[in-house]
Parts: sequence; C-alpha cells; structure tokens
Amino acid sequence: MQKSNSKSQSILNTSFLVKVALLTALSVIGSYLKFPGPVGSIALDSLPGFLGAVLLGGKGGALILVLGHFLSALNSGFPLGPIHILIAFIMGSCGFIFSYLMQKNIYLAVAITTFVNGAVSAALLIPFFGIPFFYSTAPVLTVASLANIILAVVISKLIKDKVTF
Repeated sequence: MQKSNSKSQSILNTSFLVKVALLTALSVIGSYLKFPGPVGSIALDSLPGFLGAVLLGGKGGALILVLGHFLSALNSGFPLGPIHILIAFIMGSCGFIFSYLMQKNIYLAVAITTFVNGAVSAALLIPFFGIPFFYSTAPVLTVASLANIILAVVISKLIKDKVTF
C-alpha cells in the first residue's frame, strides 16, 4: 500500500486528526498573545491554522482556523456574541484560499489572504456593528492577519525538511 500525500489525506484519518488537534492546541496558546484593539479576540490564534493550511492542505487549515477562532473567542468571553459563527466561517474560508494560493504563488497567497482576513472580514461585519467598528477593527485585524500569515510561512519553511507532516 502506498503512503498517501499528506495534503490529500482523509479528514477521518487518525494521523490527520492528531495533527489538527496539535495545531488547534497551539491556537489556544496563540489566543493568549493578543493584539491591542477594540476586540479582545484578535491574537496569534490563526498562525497554527495558516501553518496547517500549508502543511495539511485546505481542509486541515480551515478546520484548525475554525476551531482556533472559537477557542480564542471563548478565551475572550465571546465579545461579539453569535457573530463569532460568521467569523469562524470566514476564517475557514481564508484557510482554503491560503492553501490554494500557496500552490500558485506565495506572495499572492500572503497578500490576498491578509486582505480577505483583515479588511474584507471586517467589512462583512458592517451590517452588524456599523462603519465605526470597521474603521477601528480593520487596521489591527489586517496587521494581526499579516503577522499570523507571515509567521506561518516562515515556520513552514523552517520545518519543511525537518518534520514530516
């Protein structure tokens, strides 16, 4: 039997689930490293999710980003209430986008995913919280997104040949 490519693993594969659990646990740790801003759940919690998108593919990255966001929001007391469900969906979508674009062009992947995760996701919350919320949240969210994504890319490059994922 041939060993399957880790990026095309089944979501029910035990090895895949253990890797997702490990990276999700790292998301919880990252959730304590917060960026100062109007919302208490903006943190380094998505770094492991974006790392998972590189190492495990879109499914793994999306799952880690969704779970990581919920755990980070829990750590902050769910400051935006049920809107965190929408935000988790956006985060999962960013995982798929990032994984897909990383196969095409690393710089494009970083730029587009940062824009979607920062400005676009903040803009999607305008109907719920208004324009002032967008103006106060988009800058810090974009900076946090860029930091999470760049750190994920750097870490993935550093561990590429040292760790089998």
